[in-house]
Order: sequence, then C-alpha cells, then structure tokens
Amino acid sequence: MSLATPAIVTQSAVRRLPRLALLLLGLAYVLPGFLGREPWKNLDVAAFGAMMEMARGSSGWWQPQVLGQPAEMVGPLPYWLGALAIRFLPFLPPDLAVRVPFGMMLALTLVCTWYATYHLARQASAQPVAFAFGGEADPIDYARAMADAALLALVACLGLAQMSHETTPDLARLAMVSAVLMAATRMALPLTRHPWKAVALWGAATLGLVLSGAPWIALALGTGLLLLVWTSRSAQGAAAPQELSWVMGLLALAALLASITEQIHWPQALSLPASMADWKRWGKLLVWFTWPAWPLALWTLWRWRHQLRSPHVALPLWAALVSVVNSAINPDFDRSLLLALPAMAVLAAFALPTLRRSVSALIDWFTLVFFSGCALVIWVIWFAMQTGVPAKPAANVAKLAPGFNPEFSWLLLLPALLATIAWGWLVAWRVGRHRQAIWKSLVLPAAGATLCWLLLMTLWLPLLDYGRSYGPVARRIATLVPPGSPCVLVDGLGQTQIASLQFQGGLSLRRTGDETAGECRIMVVNPDTQPTLDERVALTEWAYKATVRRLNDRERVLIYQRVGGPVR
Repeated sequence: MSLATPAIVTQSAVRRLPRLALLLLGLAYVLPGFLGREPWKNLDVAAFGAMMEMARGSSGWWQPQVLGQPAEMVGPLPYWLGALAIRFLPFLPPDLAVRVPFGMMLALTLVCTWYATYHLARQASAQPVAFAFGGEADPIDYARAMADAALLALVACLGLAQMSHETTPDLARLAMVSAVLMAATRMALPLTRHPWKAVALWGAATLGLVLSGAPWIALALGTGLLLLVWTSRSAQGAAAPQELSWVMGLLALAALLASITEQIHWPQALSLPASMADWKRWGKLLVWFTWPAWPLALWTLWRWRHQLRSPHVALPLWAALVSVVNSAINPDFDRSLLLALPAMAVLAAFALPTLRRSVSALIDWFTLVFFSGCALVIWVIWFAMQTGVPAKPAANVAKLAPGFNPEFSWLLLLPALLATIAWGWLVAWRVGRHRQAIWKSLVLPAAGATLCWLLLMTLWLPLLDYGRSYGPVARRIATLVPPGSPCVLVDGLGQTQIASLQFQGGLSLRRTGDETAGECRIMVVNPDTQPTLDERVALTEWAYKATVRRLNDRERVLIYQRVGGPVR
C-alpha cells in the first residue's frame, strides 16, 4: 500500500516555463566569468599554467611539469581537457580556450540536474494527489515543471557562482557528480527506455570522478545510489539485475584504477575540524553556501518523511549527504561542499508542491529586497569609481585598490544595463502574472543570483582582475626586465607565480641551477628561499633591484639584476 503524497498540484500550476527564458537565464549565468577575465589566483591560474605546459608539449600528460618541477595537480582529466582545448583551438587566446570545456561542464551540470529531477518526478511515489473530479497535474507536465524548479534552485545557490567558473578540477567533479545522479535517477524508473545508455553514462561519470581526483567520492556515491536503485526497482517489481550488475562491475573497475594509479590519492586519514571555531566556520559556510536550497531541502525531508525510501527523496539525499560529509572532513570546506549543490537543488524542488502561499510570498519579498540591494550597491560603487561620486565609496575603492585606474567600457556597461532592465521587468512580471506556477518561488532567487553575478563580471571586472589576478604583479616585473634579455631566472616561486609570469608577464623563465641560467639578467626570488640563495647562485654577480608586492597582500617577491657573470 502506497503512502499518501503531500503534494497537491493542479494542472494550472505546472504551466511550462518558457524555454527561451530558461535558455537566456542559463547563458546569462554561464558566460560571465568565462569571458573577458584574467586567470585568478591561486588555483585557477595554477591549473591554467599546468595546462599550458601540457599543450606546449614541454611536459608529460600524465605527470606534467612546470619548469622541470612536478605540477601540483590531483587527477589528470581536467588538465587533459584544458590542454586539448588550447591545442585544438589555436585561434583563441589560451586563457579563453581552456574555459571552453569547463563552460561546457557547467552547462552539463545544469542539464543533468534538470533531467535528474525530471526522472524522479515521474516516479509514482512523487506524483501529486489525484483529485476526485480531475484537474490534477498531468504527470509529464508536473515532471517538467519540477525539473525547471530544480534548475532555478541550482542557479540560485550562492556558492555556485565563482567556483563553477574556474578552470579547476572542482568543476569537473561537479559535472561528474551531477551526471552520476542523473544516470541513477533514470535507472530507477521502472520502465526505463534504453537502460544501457544510463549504464554508459554512469560508468563514464564514475571514471571521470576518479580521473578528477575524487575516487572515494565516486565509490561512496556510486555504491549508495546503486543499492538504492536496486532496492527501488525490486520493490516495484522491475529489477534489472543485468544492467545493475554492469554498474557494480564499473564501480569495481574504478576502484581498481584508483588503487593502481599513483596520481590519484586516497585520503590518508579523516581530518575533522579540530576546534569549535572550525565547526562554526563550517556551519556558517553550510548556511550561506547552499542558500536558498538548504531550507527547502530540509522542508522536503519533513513533508516527505513518510517517503524517505522513495527514489525522489532517497537518491538526492544520499548524494547530498556524501558531499556534505566530505566537506566536513576536508580542509577545503567550500570546494568539497560544491558537489552537494545539484542534489540539494533536486531536493529543494520537491518542497514546492507542499509550500503554503504565505511562505512563497516571504521567499519572493526576501529575494527581491536582498538581490535588489546587492545590485544597487554594485551600481553605486561602479558609478563612484567612474565619477568620484559618492565620495566615500570612491575613497574606499582607492584605499583598497591603490594604483587602480578605472576605465569606461561600453562593452561591459551594455550587458549590465540589459540585465538590470530585465530584472525590473521580471519583478513586475512575477508580481502580476503566473502566480500559480509551481516554480514561481524560485524565479526571483535564480534571476537575482544571475543578475548580481553578471554585474560583478561586467561592471566590477577590471577591479576584480586588478585585485584577484596576479597580472598586475607579472606586468610590473616585466617592466623591470632590460630590453633584449632572453630570460628571467626564478628561485622558490610557486606554480601560480610561474604561470602568471609566463602568460600575463610574457616572460621566458629559467629555474636557478638551469644550464642556460647564465643568459638571464633579472632574477625573481621568493623571500622564503632568500637565506639559502647563495647555495644556488653566485650572489656576487647579482644586486638587489626592487621588491614587488601584490595588492593588499603579504605576498611579495624580490627582484635582482645581474651585475656580472656569464651573460652570453
């Protein structure tokens, strides 16, 4: 006997979100952050540097090197994709070319989240109450509306914006996690067409997770989802042991690959937060990073508590729990928590059929005030940067970014104006029409998050590049290099600094100890390695020239100029 569903949805509530509007929202969210900006410190530019070395053929593709030293990387797949993009898109700047596959992976995350929700909403246990005289939502229309809501919930998550636009392994893992979840939801359907496609997707995504440096996530996520799908299909009398056995074999193969591969490391020990302060920091991150999905997800668990074993609750719940636990035991709280967002968005969507109208109105008003206020602040500070009025924001920018000279650009202003006008139109549209649409409560959060992200990546882009990029430092160091100098000697610099000096500074680098180091006239030294510098170079041949610091950062490098020795 099936348990009663808490969802009460009429056919008028599952009207379709216009596809053009959904597409434009996706483009407005995906493209800003991948276009026009410089690589940012630290992981973004470090990964880019390794990809550049691989694309040039100056290092191996399994274990790339940067100036003869092993690159800092976890899992080779994202680096392969970036390097291939550089090599096969030579007509694009390298920093833009590497973002093409990563932009596609963000789009894949959105698509997989949509289809995962669509498949789960078609489950009989997820369907709304059937009315005595008809008028309840059509199953397919209901599933489509719920999928639209999940996509909106994912875009609305505050923690998704920055890290989903970086060229780092985190985005590859996010895409693979969402693909595994989608494959599992499709396999959970009792009448799945072409089940082998779902098996192939599941296997490819699992392998992608392993090659992206997350083997235990791949196995914990996959094993739990496999058991849940198997239990669900058995309960529905539609078990498919042959296909699910293949999934089990693929998981075993992934475990074997991770075990025999030196470049993919298993966690050596759990690293729980050591103090109450760390637990509080993790808790605060959990609250704002997953907003607004987490309160809706908790509401789903409460309202659907009698169906916790049903696929539409159990599958995304397991996926979310694996990622949340991983974030608690991982020093990188935020990057680990990123993987929980697709599953939380799916859970958040199933809260909507059970929300009262007053709660929906509260979400709308809070969203309207919050994102309108954020957009206003962004506009005011941009206007202050351009005109000096108001004086206080202009002074704050000058204090926080000394040396920054704002430049007016119509190319950056026009998208910001269009997005702001669209936000005003959407607010008026939301208030006046389609009040019964089930996805209505997530339209403003998703659009507001997209608006603020787009404004930051247009109006504030020069300021963010100046503050978050290593480019200003690299270009300043480049001005200190004498004309005609064939190379720059470096000592103790990290992968981030080397990549920035090579790409943004346009410098040819050599490490101390290199046989061709005698040709270099300038040396860049990490202050931490300065006490032992005389062990690698003859200091009598070098004279201190300058110290270059990053903006409002303790990081600095020392510049030396050759005053003697073998310059050929």
